Amino acid sequence: MGDIDTLVIVAATFVVAGLVKGVIGLGLPTVSLALLTLTLGLKDAMALMLVPSLVTNIWQGVVGGHLLSMLKRFWLLLAASCPAIWLGAGIVARSDGRVMAGVLGVMLFIYAALALCRVQIPRPGKHERWLSPLTGAVTGIFTGLTGSFVMPAVLYMQALGLTRNELVQAMGIAFSVSTFVLGLSLAGHALLPADLSAISVAALAPSIAGMALGAWVRNRLSEDRFRQLFFSALLALGAWLAVRPVLF
Repeated sequence: MGDIDTLVIVAATFVVAGLVKGVIGLGLPTVSLALLTLTLGLKDAMALMLVPSLVTNIWQGVVGGHLLSMLKRFWLLLAASCPAIWLGAGIVARSDGRVMAGVLGVMLFIYAALALCRVQIPRPGKHERWLSPLTGAVTGIFTGLTGSFVMPAVLYMQALGLTRNELVQAMGIAFSVSTFVLGLSLAGHALLPADLSAISVAALAPSIAGMALGAWVRNRLSEDRFRQLFFSALLALGAWLAVRPVLF
C-alpha cells in the first residue's frame, strides 16, 4: 500500500472527492469509495476514506446552530444504525470484496438515478417515530456492507421537510456517527491495518485542498448544473461497479 502509484491514486481521489463536497456540501465518502473501489478494492477503500470522511463530517455536523435539535430528533436513527454497522462489517469480513463492490454499485446507481429524477418521498408524518430507527438499521447494514452512508438515510431526511441548513447539519451528524462506528467495526473485524490507517490520515490534506477548490468552483458554476454532472457521473460509475463482478 505504500508505493508511489497508490499514494498518487489516493491523493487524486480525495482532491476530487473534496471538490465535490466543496461545491454541493456532500459526496466526499461516496466519491472516494467509488473511485478507490475501482482501483484498490472495496475493503481497502472503506478503510482509506475513514479519516477524511470523519473530520469533514464532524465539521459539517457541528457548524450550523442546530446540533442539539437534530440530535434530539434523530437519536433513534443513530442508535439503531450502530449495531447494524457492526453486523454489516462482519459480513464483509467473510465475503468476497468483488460481490460487495457490486452491491455498492447498485446502491450508487439507485441513489444517482433518484437524485437526477428529483424523486421526492412523501413525508412520514406520524410514522416518523418508528421509521427513524428502521431507516437507521437498514442504512447501518448497508454502511457496514459497503461503507456508503447515503441509502436510505439521506432520502429519508430529505423527506422530512428540513430547511437546507438543518438537512446539511443532520447529514453531517449522521455521517459522523456512522464513520466513527464503521471505523470501530472495521478494526474489530481486522479490516483496518496500520498502513491503511496512516494513509487515511494523510488523505485529509488533499481532501481539504479539494474542498477549498470546490468552494472556488461554487462561486463560478451553477450548483444545479454541477449536481447534474456529478450525479450523471455517479450513475455511470455505479453501473460499472455493479456489472464489473459479472463481466470479470
